[in-house]
Amino acid sequence: MKRLFSKTFKGLTPEPKPVQPVVTSPATTESPGHHTGLQPKDTLPPVPHPCPYEHILVLATQEGLLLRPRSSGHPQDLSESEVKVEWGKGGKVETHSSSTVEARWDDSVVIYGILGFLELYTASYLLVISSRNEIGNFLDPRHTVYSIKGVTAIPLDEDRARTVLAALASRNNNVDRRASLLPTEAAREAHVADKRSVEIDDVAADFGTRSPRVKFADQDEVKVVSPLPGQTFDTAEDSRPSSPSSTISTPSSVVSTNTDNVVKTLAERLSFWTRLSKRQGPAASTDHSLVERSDESLKEPLDLEAIAKDDSKDREEVIESIVASAAPAPQTVEERHSELEEKIVRECIREFTRGGMYFAYAFADITRSLQHKHDMIEKAKAQNALLEQLNALDDSSRLSPPRETVDVLAEPSAALPLWRRVDRRFWWNEWLTKPLIDGGLHPYVLPIVQGFYQISTFPIAREPVAQEEGTSASVEYIIISRRSRDRAGLRYQRRGIDDDANVANFVETETVMRVEREGITNVFCHVQIRGSIPLFWNQQGMALKPAPQLNPERTHDQNLRAIQQHLSKITSAYGPLTIVNLAEQHGKEGQVTTAYGDCVKELAPTDVKYHAYDFHAETKGMKYENISKLIEELERTFESQGYFWISNSHIMSKQKGVFRVNCIDGLDRTNVVESAFARHVLNRQLGAVALLNQDERRTEMDIVFNDVWANNGDAISRAYAGTSALKGDFTRTGKRDLAGLLNDGVNSLARMYSSTFADWFSQAVIDFVLGNRTTSVFSEFLNKLQSTDPRELIRISKIRADAIATCVSRVLPEGERLLSGWTLFAPEELNTKVGDKFEEKVLLLSAKALYVISYDYTLEKVKMYTRVPLGDIVGITKGAYILSPLEEASRDPQQNAGFVISWHNLQDQDTRVTSYSIRNSLDLTTPPTSPSSATFSRQSMTAPRKSTLPLSRILSNAAAPVAGQETVFAAFKALPVDPARARRETGSFIQTTDELANAKSCKEAVDMIVDAIRQACVDVGNDHREFVVESDVVSLADAQRMTSVYAKMEYGVKRLLWLGS
Repeated sequence: MKRLFSKTFKGLTPEPKPVQPVVTSPATTESPGHHTGLQPKDTLPPVPHPCPYEHILVLATQEGLLLRPRSSGHPQDLSESEVKVEWGKGGKVETHSSSTVEARWDDSVVIYGILGFLELYTASYLLVISSRNEIGNFLDPRHTVYSIKGVTAIPLDEDRARTVLAALASRNNNVDRRASLLPTEAAREAHVADKRSVEIDDVAADFGTRSPRVKFADQDEVKVVSPLPGQTFDTAEDSRPSSPSSTISTPSSVVSTNTDNVVKTLAERLSFWTRLSKRQGPAASTDHSLVERSDESLKEPLDLEAIAKDDSKDREEVIESIVASAAPAPQTVEERHSELEEKIVRECIREFTRGGMYFAYAFADITRSLQHKHDMIEKAKAQNALLEQLNALDDSSRLSPPRETVDVLAEPSAALPLWRRVDRRFWWNEWLTKPLIDGGLHPYVLPIVQGFYQISTFPIAREPVAQEEGTSASVEYIIISRRSRDRAGLRYQRRGIDDDANVANFVETETVMRVEREGITNVFCHVQIRGSIPLFWNQQGMALKPAPQLNPERTHDQNLRAIQQHLSKITSAYGPLTIVNLAEQHGKEGQVTTAYGDCVKELAPTDVKYHAYDFHAETKGMKYENISKLIEELERTFESQGYFWISNSHIMSKQKGVFRVNCIDGLDRTNVVESAFARHVLNRQLGAVALLNQDERRTEMDIVFNDVWANNGDAISRAYAGTSALKGDFTRTGKRDLAGLLNDGVNSLARMYSSTFADWFSQAVIDFVLGNRTTSVFSEFLNKLQSTDPRELIRISKIRADAIATCVSRVLPEGERLLSGWTLFAPEELNTKVGDKFEEKVLLLSAKALYVISYDYTLEKVKMYTRVPLGDIVGITKGAYILSPLEEASRDPQQNAGFVISWHNLQDQDTRVTSYSIRNSLDLTTPPTSPSSATFSRQSMTAPRKSTLPLSRILSNAAAPVAGQETVFAAFKALPVDPARARRETGSFIQTTDELANAKSCKEAVDMIVDAIRQACVDVGNDHREFVVESDVVSLADAQRMTSVYAKMEYGVKRLLWLGS
């Protein structure tokens, strides 16, 4: 039974029946026969299909997009259930009988898996794998691992979807004219005859017997299955575009920055909405199966050189002309959303197709190491045996009794769907597949892993014994790296640890070695991990060599608590931990490194050892051979840690513990040391089967080993360093048509700023794809030219909630019922709408009064508050509250809304100011009161002030209106509606909830707050016809008049340098 679910015999047996029809919405077809009360995702059909479908047919119909599995080599069974995705944004996913929709499956397109769904501003998209690369077989010809080569975004709009599918079908037909997935007999013979470096066509059929693709490297000694990064196989097939998506260049690469003058280069970088990325030409002749081109692509390129050489304009006017002519912002919200949506889809597909994304069908779970799987199997059998002893086990849950022999490739819980078995830390497209999971469409869910995967072989000399022949043994060496999705992102955007003890760039690297000795197969496995230093620290990517710094907002106790939680998670998962810190002990990295060591020493955990090794100091002069000294120092740890070993289907040993290696980036230095550790372990493993490499010369094993680990380091570096590792975005041309505007130094900074900013957009897309942020992240991106860490948003929301609770306990009189509380953006002073300084204020609404509170978030203290009885409120004005006309997002009245509350200045209102000084009066003859603590000094709003102490006077002037005024007002601007999600241990998401959680925009949030205040006033009898008036608090025209030319120029240069790509 275990074999039945762990292996798929492609082309020889029919595929298992699909799952029973399950409906995700009550409005769809008949409900399933079971009545368990469980959601579809928690139920299984009578005959489970644990493996994802390898080939899926996609067809566009009037009713929606149809999906169904494609069984190779067998006629299509029209009675099979199909999956329908309804047209429209957020289209429903449902299963139904094929008889309900008339479909011509001959017109369908074959895909190789579903990544998931993207729901954006104007439409939803189905992301599918349109082409793949076969990496190789994991210890068995039937256990094939693939990487994503091409991804296509299918819009859930009938006309657009038909266009995309037609283009994809045309591309497939150009690649292979065969209409069937199965090759002809002649094709089989041709394939067998032409094994020399031929890549299996990803649209053609899977042959009954597979042979790994091989590209011979320049050195005769190297034998690798997968090509080196940047190289392709020398086949005719590779001369064609790899996929519709992968051939489409990003806006930064469509028009080369290597132009004749600086003006053209600048024009590309002037705006996020640049039209130059759409200009017509050979470089832009791309397949539209990713996204449709707008009509703007047919427009002629602008003559920017003429604009730049216009002597009648000043430099400032020249820049403004370039911005207005070459890169104008969209005129409407719909245009902005459409263009932004295109960029999001492109960047999303780039993340999945730039390399490093892997998946498997039959060999299901590639997210867990071999030892982890066997540990899970042993644990399940032990629990099963205990339940059987207690007579608490039914026959359906009974497992096979423990045996002395084991299957190397055994899968725990093999009858469960694949997505129920994976290690969720490494499942990158879980959020995208949520509609499929919720609908119980188990075989359509294909988990994707980011990292690296390579299979290689090399010979090693041996002395033949028993029945062995030849003087060398063939060793199969596999490396698998798995990057965690927790705190995922690019290096300057994600550093250190978060509040859930997840570190940036956490990577589990497993090496698997198989060798046959004396007719017995031996499989060895060893695991290492890497990750960012588990402290709250950051590193600004705005310098050539930025210095890491501890987060000043975090205390020592917070760092200590976070690192303790992180080490506890690691030891529970991997066993005893040995930390190898390669960062510099002094210099720029010294602050973070020293704090790391001090925290571990202070905690003194029993199963954790800390070893500091200053890599740069110890290997100065590129003398990497000095790493052998580190290995000698850790020899006892290597011996106690061991490795996982299965020989002749018997478990000989297990790995007990793990090395956690880190530098600052967790890239170059870490990869060098991890490879040295892996080589030392490999020598020990070979020595266990009497295969010792005694040749001091450079052997084929050395070449292959170094090749594999170099490729692994490059892959992890590309995934984490992102575009920040690239150089040359701006090219020094030597021409200075805009003399004096940009000198050589600014050009150098522009290269750095450009790549850094491109990372910000990539980071926003990563957070969105992983489900950590909503589309609000892109509004924030356009507003601030960067995005916030979702964990930081969750932390800030907790701080705001604590601030409201503190204000309630300190300000609200006992017995006065609280109705609601909010945090809002407001000027420090009353009676002003646009002040010199703004702050986050707390607004409390009780059954009797409204409290306007200034709160010190650092000291967690109430600085001052003004109490306004509800009966004194005159009225409320609500509308647009625009403070900056520069950014696109800050001009949107839907996302920039506020309100003004006006009230009568009467005797029963007061302001209380917290004073932290004993000088509470300028009259020195008056003795001070309570010199030991802060006091609340009460001031009447109408009575003249006699004397106040400087701090009190500053605070009271900011909070209290001028005496004698009849009416006073306070202006408030709603904070950005920016929800972030937290992930449960089970993988599902928790979204922070508060009173404004259902608001989709700042305008809706303002409406909810104003409605609550008005209702409270009505309850006390304060109600009249024009109590609430809709009018702009600060209009766009007002904001433009208040914005100086200098501010506009500053923002223009900022976009010039940052908003390129």
